[in-house]
Amino acid sequence: MIVDGSGSLVRRAMDAVNAHIVDQKLHVGDTLPGEGRFAEQLGVSRAVMREAFGALAALGLLNVGNGRRARVGAMDGSVMATSLTHAISTDQVTVSEIWDVRRTLEVRTAVLAAEHRSEEDAACIVELAEAMAGEEIDMRLITQFDIEFHQRIARAGRNALFVQIVQSFAPLMEIAVPAAWRTRVSIERRGLMIERHRAIATAIAARDQVAARIAMEAHFDASVGAVLSELV
Repeated sequence: MIVDGSGSLVRRAMDAVNAHIVDQKLHVGDTLPGEGRFAEQLGVSRAVMREAFGALAALGLLNVGNGRRARVGAMDGSVMATSLTHAISTDQVTVSEIWDVRRTLEVRTAVLAAEHRSEEDAACIVELAEAMAGEEIDMRLITQFDIEFHQRIARAGRNALFVQIVQSFAPLMEIAVPAAWRTRVSIERRGLMIERHRAIATAIAARDQVAARIAMEAHFDASVGAVLSELV
């Protein structure tokens, strides 16, 4: 590792790049000076800057490519998803803790969606709820529709950070959704699961914030026991 008396040169270079983005008021997609320019200004080698750019790219803060200047990166829920998956697999957090956070967030996104949704949002959310009610039980498709359902609700709420956080739950949902549906072995119990999704969609379409909150709470409270028994 490249270090000096003040700590990691790479860390200092990363901080300098971040400071440049802030000072120059750059936005997503804006280009940055090349590694050579930063290296000269900071008095470090190109190798240090290359490592700094690579680390920032891994964090999603920069977009870099061969032969192209680095650009300011956009928020990316996949970075948070990787961190959450690592935290669970290394026993730093539990599935029940993640589920508790997710319940809190998704109840709020349902309320925001009821307040801010567009006609297109409402139609899409209703369509996804109905897609889960298909006659054929294709768990791959049901999982896809369920994940898209919750992500579309988050987008309808018009809060960009909620969108990224909900998207970060996708890897966990790829396990949790099939687990939840597997416990609904009877037609009646599957029907209740479908109706809970419909209730959420209907409340959002009606712009009924109270009903949206109640419906999402009921959905999570009905699912949590089954999911945790499968995953914990």
